[in-house]
Amino acid sequence: MEDLAPQSASDPEIPNKLYFRIGEVAKLAGIKPYVLRFWESEFGGLGPKKSGTGHRLYRRKDVELVLEIKRLLYEKRFTIEGARKVLESKPKRESVKPAPQRRQADLFAGTSAFYQELRRELTDILDLLSQPKTER
Repeated sequence: MEDLAPQSASDPEIPNKLYFRIGEVAKLAGIKPYVLRFWESEFGGLGPKKSGTGHRLYRRKDVELVLEIKRLLYEKRFTIEGARKVLESKPKRESVKPAPQRRQADLFAGTSAFYQELRRELTDILDLLSQPKTER
């Protein structure tokens, strides 16, 4: 079976794209598309989105997971169950948390002279812009 032979010891370069189709992911990982579809049923974390036409769309994290699954199965010789346990035991990557949302008024609530002057100037500009054109 050609699918069992590892491609190379190092992971391939993943192109900088938002989404990958199943054929692209299969080619990057050096496996057949039907293997990817099988892995989707075996590994809960591998779940590509589907396009409006039903095509599987893999994100970069999905491609990285596919490469990790391949490494565990083909290079480390884990069983499906063993690879699943290894992946479940890995700590989840912390996602980058967005900065907390602030109201615009909160930005200028400071007591420093700079913010007070800036607020006054912006209020003056707002007053000018809100006047009817005939008064300007």
